[in-house]
Amino acid sequence: MDEVDYYDLLGVRREASHGEIKSAFRALAKVMHPDAGGTAGTFRLLKSAYETLSDGRKRAEYDRGVTTAAPPPTAPARPPRPRRRMFRDDPTFVPPACDVPPASLPWWHLTKYQTRIGTAGAPGHAPAAYLALTNLVLVLPLVLPGWLPPALLVLWLALVAAAIAATVRLVRRYLAAARTQKAVREEFGERTEFGVADAEPVGERLTSDLLTTYLSRLPGARVFHGLSRPGSVFADIEHAVLCGHRLVLIESRLWLPGHYEIDDDGSLWRNDHPFRGGGTDLFAAVKAFADHLPGVEVWGVVIVYPSRDGEVTTDDAPGLGVSAMVPTAFVRDVGEWLAAECATVDHHVLRAVRARVVKEEAA
Repeated sequence: MDEVDYYDLLGVRREASHGEIKSAFRALAKVMHPDAGGTAGTFRLLKSAYETLSDGRKRAEYDRGVTTAAPPPTAPARPPRPRRRMFRDDPTFVPPACDVPPASLPWWHLTKYQTRIGTAGAPGHAPAAYLALTNLVLVLPLVLPGWLPPALLVLWLALVAAAIAATVRLVRRYLAAARTQKAVREEFGERTEFGVADAEPVGERLTSDLLTTYLSRLPGARVFHGLSRPGSVFADIEHAVLCGHRLVLIESRLWLPGHYEIDDDGSLWRNDHPFRGGGTDLFAAVKAFADHLPGVEVWGVVIVYPSRDGEVTTDDAPGLGVSAMVPTAFVRDVGEWLAAECATVDHHVLRAVRARVVKEEAA
């Protein structure tokens, strides 16, 4: 086989960054992988190019023309093999449940807060304290010796009238907020979980237990099972957690041990190869809920459990969008993300998300 220029094979410049090389490899792998109709020899050559140029030392040696790796052997001609069948999960294997010591979680101390239902337009404590201090200052001339000069009396009376009007408006807002909170308690009660969790699939049961053990301990957290995304009537989303103005949508998957990544276009990768043993619909769900709930941050997470003995790893969570995560990283990173509004539930958002629950638990 004639020597092939790895840069030309990947279609990148010689000064290309590691990210550009990785993106080029992934794009070509989708069409050159044997499962996608390519040949085994061509894909080995593509993989050899990626492994060489993605490693700093090997790339430097290659650029000097002193590469230590032998050129990939020519694949012997042979008749095409039938497509291999995908693996099937071992029904007798149950992955271990998530076991993270709560004290090791940086957000766990927030679970001791008291629940507070946030209401739209509630004034909070700062305005009341400010008005109380203002009224105290305005009353001081009445209790201190002497009296205001006549020139300042009119100004003082105007300030007193303005303070009284502001106090009346603030009291009305507090009363309205109290009525709203009462109505919310009557509508939702003390419930923190909505919908019925499917206990049959192993992954969903493990995730349901994980949410109950960890994330539901945040005072403002509300857990949902079996949500339909806007525009659908089916239970498209297995689980979700709402805390303040942050919503995480969750899927559970039992996949082969290995390292998993999810690209922005929804492509799944296992050990730097296209993964055809499963997929996710969370990209459409995240977009639908983000459009349906303006002002709410939405994150999609695929929790990956091993389908047989072995280790599953994923990339560090990149933030909003859709991420693949192992259970321990989910508890640590998603819990910390939700804890930003650990003790607040916006009743408008809560009502909108609860309306997407397909099946409520029987009373």
